[in-house]
Amino acid sequence: MKHQQSIASAHQKSRTLTRIRLWDLPTRIFHWSLVLSVLVAFVTAKVGGDWMTLHGKAGLTIVGLLAFRLIWGVVGSTHARFLNFVPSPAKVRAYLKGQWQGVGHNPLGALAVLVLLGLLAAQAVTGLFANDDIAFNGPLFTLVDKDQSDRLTGLHHQLSNILLALMALHVVAIIFHVWFKKNNLVKPMVTGWKEVRSGESAAKGSVPGLIAALLIALAAVYGASGAALTQAPPATPANRTSAW
Repeated sequence: MKHQQSIASAHQKSRTLTRIRLWDLPTRIFHWSLVLSVLVAFVTAKVGGDWMTLHGKAGLTIVGLLAFRLIWGVVGSTHARFLNFVPSPAKVRAYLKGQWQGVGHNPLGALAVLVLLGLLAAQAVTGLFANDDIAFNGPLFTLVDKDQSDRLTGLHHQLSNILLALMALHVVAIIFHVWFKKNNLVKPMVTGWKEVRSGESAAKGSVPGLIAALLIALAAVYGASGAALTQAPPATPANRTSAW
């Protein structure tokens, strides 16, 4: 009898839920690449020494990823666009009252995403000008004087502590949704699909927009790397004669 009831419940659930495409592939690649890059950046910063070279590369990767997300948030698929998930005060109030309905980021989750992206951008930018007073300098260190670099280095360290706290809170929120609200937020970010009671699959982002986002990301990495600041050695004058 219980077996029959469970089958009936499963059939009822399948009739009431619709499978939709929620997160596009570029958004998912961005998300997990950012998670990996931030993890590498934190670990290598703690280890220090020769690992700081990898720390710098992780920072440049974060710069490129954030530049990509900024553009993809304008030209990407439905739920990746900022206009579709940046919450209004009314939406936040409705969510807190349990009246919000929608797919993608809920209003509080959207606020958390925006704060995290903003802090990561500040963390990455300050790191470009930072130094460790030993052997590592950020790629744009030469654009500021030492005192400014030291101040930015201090801010870089302070922001890392804030980011750690917010990321821990983010993980706790995900666990809360999975275990208590029975809403798996991780699976759709892996597969792209989600089962919802009502909703439509996200419209795809434009291919030209994707290409533009990738090109701008590469340009951001190039600019942040300081490669354009590298000066060629002065040429030897053509009319210079030998001293001997």
